[in-house]
Amino acid sequence: MPLNNIMTEKFLRSAYGGESMAHMRYLIWGEIAEKENLPNIARLFRAIAYAEWAHANNQFRELKDKKGSFSVSAGAVFVVGKTVENLQGAIDGELHEAQQLYPVYLQTARFQNEKGAERAFHFALEAEKIHARLFQEAKTAAEQGKDMELGTVYVCPICGHTHVGTIPGKCPVCGVTEDKYKTFPA
Repeated sequence: MPLNNIMTEKFLRSAYGGESMAHMRYLIWGEIAEKENLPNIARLFRAIAYAEWAHANNQFRELKDKKGSFSVSAGAVFVVGKTVENLQGAIDGELHEAQQLYPVYLQTARFQNEKGAERAFHFALEAEKIHARLFQEAKTAAEQGKDMELGTVYVCPICGHTHVGTIPGKCPVCGVTEDKYKTFPA
């Protein structure tokens, strides 16, 4: 179903821009963590970068009928520092999305009856909550000069749900089966 509301359309573009930047930022920060001999934190950054790709992919697909060139205004965290600083940037960004950005975007999509956008925003919102928690765990370890303990990370390619440990039978957010999850092994 094509988008009918300009506000939701703008929110999708903004979210797409923000998720695209988060994807790249986490890959860069993962390289920094790798150089600091923090391979599990580096792997966490790469896994969550993939989840951010899934969010951007969903948002981009919802914009499929809106062709043309558009300026995109999106919030972003800009810091390239040591891993502890980068993790704080990641936490700040994820909390902003989970507490401020996606709740507003989701309610707007619901109000405007934009079902596809509502689904894309819901998927991202649920994953961002998990990402903030995982980045906080990583930061706690990094502040002590240690790498975090981290089992296998599983990321749902549909909604970005991110899970550490035993893989769920199916995604608790979108229902995709466990065989579809992307694996970031320990």
